[in-house]
Amino acid sequence: MMTQSPELVLTGGTVHTPSGAVQADVAVRDGKIVGVGFYPDAGRKIDCAGLDVLPGVIDSQVHFREPGLEHKEDLETGSRAAVMGGITAVFEMPNTNPNTDSVMRVHDKLERAHHRMWCDHAFYVGATAENAPELGALERIPGTAGVKIFMGASTGSLLVAEDKELARVLANGHRRVAIHAEDEERMNSRKGERVSGDPSSHPVWRDDESAMLATRRILKLAREARRPIHILHVTTPAELAVISQHRDVATCEVTPQHLTLAAEDAYPRLGSYAQMNPPIRSEAHRAGLWEWLRAGVPDVIGSDHAPHTIEEKSKEYPDSPSGMPGVQTLLPLMLDHVAKGHMTLERLIDMTSSGVQRVFGLVGKGRIAAGYDADFTIVDRKGHFTITEDWLQSRAGWSPFTGMELEGRVIGTIIRGHTAMWEAELGEAAQGEALRFAGCL
Repeated sequence: MMTQSPELVLTGGTVHTPSGAVQADVAVRDGKIVGVGFYPDAGRKIDCAGLDVLPGVIDSQVHFREPGLEHKEDLETGSRAAVMGGITAVFEMPNTNPNTDSVMRVHDKLERAHHRMWCDHAFYVGATAENAPELGALERIPGTAGVKIFMGASTGSLLVAEDKELARVLANGHRRVAIHAEDEERMNSRKGERVSGDPSSHPVWRDDESAMLATRRILKLAREARRPIHILHVTTPAELAVISQHRDVATCEVTPQHLTLAAEDAYPRLGSYAQMNPPIRSEAHRAGLWEWLRAGVPDVIGSDHAPHTIEEKSKEYPDSPSGMPGVQTLLPLMLDHVAKGHMTLERLIDMTSSGVQRVFGLVGKGRIAAGYDADFTIVDRKGHFTITEDWLQSRAGWSPFTGMELEGRVIGTIIRGHTAMWEAELGEAAQGEALRFAGCL
């Protein structure tokens, strides 16, 4: 029982707890949830009447480009976009300049991020052939999300394409390894499929088999190494069918982009702005992803926020870079899918909060329960909202979803009891801190 009055109470909302949705207050003290019930006495109250109080939404795949590529994004601007979109925590990827592949470079990012990022955060360590023996120690640095392998679609030392090197990486360490699964050899052999000036040839070049080959290879290697893996941004229903037969070693992610965009419309309308890796594929692929999502196979939704400037994206294909911003639009897009009946709100919560906690061993995050961090995403499910450029916070300054009218509006982002955003206004100061994982305690 609580012996002191709460410092903060969220009042009158529909609160989504592990036991289900309840009309109740949530009490907070010292940045932690102390109870769900009714609390007439509090130092500060936030009126959530008519709103849904969700566990803090976590985006487990973003590229915030710092250090080295700050003209596209940095930790402050990327995290500002995150909290504006209702995101309370992010896992950031290692393909910066220099790569995040050593103790020194992990600590450099953690120091840059502390109370400069608006949301809580963790950083992936990039696997290389050179650092493979050190990965068991690197993955245990507090504030690391684990190890990331690029089997394709990367350059320099972060590309680990050969089975022998992949096996060495998987043999060092114990935590779940995140995988970009595209087969480098097949993609190199198919570069002739690219048509200059035609981004719709992108999924022809990086075809279904490029993804499937890599997925089958890494599943086999993971099973041999007895190492859990997490396959990122899955784009083909066939891969999800295979992954469903390997649930003892593999979890996986889908993105809002692949659930929302389809090649038949996206490339004619957006051109190279629809270009990402793995590619936006056909309407049949998109429908198949939704079927497997409803069957329960994808574990999480990550944005794969990968910003480039308008000048860079305006280059003629294939000189245009792959990637699009998405951290700020992840939740608005998915709330609209809930409103359209494509998925339940409970499934969305599982894929963006409790599922992330379960897959990665997050400590104190992912649910509204006593003792957990007071992280909340407050939404108006009936509110209507149009994505506009002036709302976007990413340094990239654009979104493939600009102009979309959505049902479901993000009202507030609260992180460890601090208001990071309310009604499209940022809080007083960035207070992001490093996430904690069971594998690093």
